[in-house]
Amino acid sequence: MADLDALELVPEVAASLPDWSDILAHLGAPQLPRVVDVLREAESRGRPAIQPRCGVGGHAPMRELLRELERAGPDILSVTIDSHTRLRKFRAAREVLRRDPTELNGYPLVGHGWRRGRELVGSVRVPLEVRHGSPDPRELFAVSLASGITSFEGGAIGYNLPYSKDVPLSRSLRAWQRVDAVCGTLAEAGVVVDRELFGTLTAVLVPPSVSLAMTLLEGVAAVAEGVRCLSVAYPQGGEVHQDVAALRATRTLARRYLGPDVEVYPVLHEFMGVFPTTPEYAGGLILLGGLTARLGGATKVITKTVQEAHGIPDAAANASGVRTTGIGTSDLLDFVRVDEDRVAEEQHWIEREVAELVEPVLAADGLFDGIERAFRDGRLDIPFSASVHARSEVVPRRDDSGAIRYGSSGALPFSGAVRRRQAALLREADSGPPRSRMAAVHHDIHHFLARERALFSPGANGRQQAGHPSGIAP
Repeated sequence: MADLDALELVPEVAASLPDWSDILAHLGAPQLPRVVDVLREAESRGRPAIQPRCGVGGHAPMRELLRELERAGPDILSVTIDSHTRLRKFRAAREVLRRDPTELNGYPLVGHGWRRGRELVGSVRVPLEVRHGSPDPRELFAVSLASGITSFEGGAIGYNLPYSKDVPLSRSLRAWQRVDAVCGTLAEAGVVVDRELFGTLTAVLVPPSVSLAMTLLEGVAAVAEGVRCLSVAYPQGGEVHQDVAALRATRTLARRYLGPDVEVYPVLHEFMGVFPTTPEYAGGLILLGGLTARLGGATKVITKTVQEAHGIPDAAANASGVRTTGIGTSDLLDFVRVDEDRVAEEQHWIEREVAELVEPVLAADGLFDGIERAFRDGRLDIPFSASVHARSEVVPRRDDSGAIRYGSSGALPFSGAVRRRQAALLREADSGPPRSRMAAVHHDIHHFLARERALFSPGANGRQQAGHPSGIAP
C-alpha cells in the first residue's frame, strides 16, 4: 500500500484497505465502467452526459436506488456521502448506521467499507462518482479507489470555504494535494480518475468569474500533481446567455491556464438556488438546464428534480429529472438558438474578470501561499461563505435580464472597466422603488420563485407578468 502512504490515513481506515496492487488491478480491469470513458464519448457525440444526485444511508437501499435510477437512462450515477463522513467522523457515522441508517443524509462509504463499495459499482452498468463536501477527504478517497469508483468530486477551496466554519485553507490545500498526487500516480500507471471541481460553491447568486476562478486555481494545483482529467463544474445562474458564455469560457480558460496535457470537461449543475414549488414550473427550469448545457457545450449535466422545494426527492422524482434533462439535451430542441453576439460579449467579460482574479495569484512565489494571502486580503472571495477564512464582502445582484452581477465586488482586484460595466448593468435593475441592499438580494435569491408566482397568479397574464427576457428563439 506504499502508494497510499502519502495520504497519511487514520490507522483504522488504512488497516481496512486492500493492498495497492489489488486496488490498481481492480481499477485497471477491462470490465470496470469508468467515468472518463463516458466523458470522452459525450464529448465526441456533442451531447452532455446526464447524472443525478443520490445517496441514502443503508447499503441495500443505496444499491436499489442506483438500480432504480439506472432505468431512467443516466450516463453516470452518484454516491452522495453523509455529513459525518464528510467531516471524518467515521465512528459517529458507524453508530448512526447501526442505530438507524435512515437518519444519515447520505451513504457512509468509509463505514460500509470498500467491499460494499465494490458491490455498488457492480450493481449497475454505468460508472459511479463520489460526491461529498469534505475539506479533508483522504480516507474517503482511499475507500473510493478501493471500491473501483473512478470519479471523485471536490477541491481545497470549493469543498472548504462554502461549507466549513474554521478549516484553514492550508489544511485543505495540502489534503487535496495528496489526493491529486495519488491520481497522478494512477495516471502514470494508465488509470485515469476524473476529478470534478465544485465551482457551484455556495450555490447562491454565484458570479461566473468567481466560480471559474476558484476551479481554475484548484485545477492548476491538480495538474501540478499529475491529474489528467478535470471536470469543471459551473452552477446554472438562470440567464441563458450568461450561462452559455460561462460554459464556453471554461474551455478557453482551461487552454490558457491548465495546458495541453489534461482533459478538461465543462459541467453544468442545474439551478441550485431557491427552487419553484409547482411541478410544472420546476420541470420547465430543469428542461432549461438540459438545454443550457447543450447550448453551452457542456460535457455533463447534473440534474435536479421537481421536489427540490419540498425536501429530499424520492427515486421517482429523481428519475423524472433525468428524463426531463434528457429532453433538453436531445435533438428535439436542436432548433433553439441563442443570441450569439450577446453570448460572445458575456464570454469576453467573464474571461477578463477571471484573468484579473487569478493572474495575480498565479504570479505569487508559491500557489498555495498565493491563494491563502489572496483570501486574507479579500482579493479572492466567495459570497455568503460559511468560513471565517473568506471575507464574504462580495454582494451579487441580478440585472434586469436575470444575469448575476457584482452589486459590490469587495476587495476583488477588478479594473475600472470591469467595475464600471457592472455598475451600469445594475443601474437599470435599481431604477424602481428604493429598497435596502438586503431586500434587493433577497429578491434576487428568490428570482425563479417570484417568476413562478407571477406566471401562475390568479387572473394574471403570466407571460406579461413574468416577462420573457430569455432571448432564446427558434
